[in-house]
Amino acid sequence: MNLAVAILALALGWAAMTGNFSPLNLLLGAAVAGLALWFLRVQLSAPRVWRRSVRFARLVGLFFYELLVSAIKVALLVIRPNLSAHLRPAIIAFPLTEKSDAEITLLANMITLTPGTLSIDVSADRRVLYVHVLSLKSRDALINGIAAGFEKQVIEVFE
Repeated sequence: MNLAVAILALALGWAAMTGNFSPLNLLLGAAVAGLALWFLRVQLSAPRVWRRSVRFARLVGLFFYELLVSAIKVALLVIRPNLSAHLRPAIIAFPLTEKSDAEITLLANMITLTPGTLSIDVSADRRVLYVHVLSLKSRDALINGIAAGFEKQVIEVFE
């Protein structure tokens, strides 16, 4: 990406966040953007930054998809006439593949932000994440779904 285009885009983003599109504020945004890009020039020139950005965009897309699907499932569950007959709450132990605090935290937060699931705790050895589920159909299906979805994408982002 052309440096001038990046500075212009960041300056416009700055103005949009501050709610002030005056020339002086745009100039300040451009100065901050230029300074930030100058400090990050080595990291931004590496090809892995673009790969990581694409992987992060896929993770965000997956999260919003899962958010929508699970919100619909929880809404359908709640509006049923006999709610207690359809609830199957459970706590499962999800075996973790990732080991870093950032990866575990991101995975746990994504699970918690998805309706119908809640991350409860991480074991002391950081090998297991305990997850509460509102309605459990199959323990193995839930574990495989998290592993193939959120966990796989989180690991790819941090590679």
